[in-house]
Amino acid sequence: MSHIKIIDTGEQELLISFEKVINKQINFKVQFLAKLVEQHLSKNIIEVVPTYCSLLIYFNPLIISRHDLKTQITQLIDVVEKNNITHRKARVLSIPVCYSKIYGPDLSSLAQYHGLSEKEVISIHTSTPYLIYMLGFTPGYAYLGGLSEKIATPRLKNPRTKVPVGSVGIGGKQTCFYTIECPGGFHLIGRTPISAFNFDLPQPFLFSAGDYLQFQEISQGEYQAIAADIHAGSYQPTVIEIDDDIAQ
Repeated sequence: MSHIKIIDTGEQELLISFEKVINKQINFKVQFLAKLVEQHLSKNIIEVVPTYCSLLIYFNPLIISRHDLKTQITQLIDVVEKNNITHRKARVLSIPVCYSKIYGPDLSSLAQYHGLSEKEVISIHTSTPYLIYMLGFTPGYAYLGGLSEKIATPRLKNPRTKVPVGSVGIGGKQTCFYTIECPGGFHLIGRTPISAFNFDLPQPFLFSAGDYLQFQEISQGEYQAIAADIHAGSYQPTVIEIDDDIAQ
């Protein structure tokens, strides 16, 4: 575990730092360790926060000493390092998106920037599932990997002070959808009626790190129909299970 470091970051915190690269293999190890910590050390920890290539652990020093916790975490890291998992089952959630000018005010300019038609941008954007590396920034906000270089676009020089909830955007080498109304610097190319979280449910978040999101083009009429179904509590997103090659 020479490349994995356990770092003291606060009186109640430990940071498990993996290789500082963003890829599927490293992120899988982070998620795997997070699950092991939750399974085996739940009585001693307050929260685990996985990121692209690290895991932050909050613990109660009145229940377990830092030394003992490090010892137990080291043992779990050994399990992660010795695992021979090459494939896993992963969920792919379909996210319906209306790419109209009303919902995607930057679609035209982004297409022009790349010398593409709007239809070509939409086709590229919807052509592949995007891995959720982590959640953060706002409730349910997914940090996605896998955006095609063909439509990767520098962020706006002057970010918007308010981005409507559900807006789908591109910024740099990332794509996203905004889960609440908030400031943002991504180019807005569409909007989804899907809600990423509902705190009234036992499982408040629609998806989690390790899942995939696949954007699906819908019409404005379909957007309104789905929004009505969501309001009525009758909408269920399409979810499929795939055999995911971790080594890719």
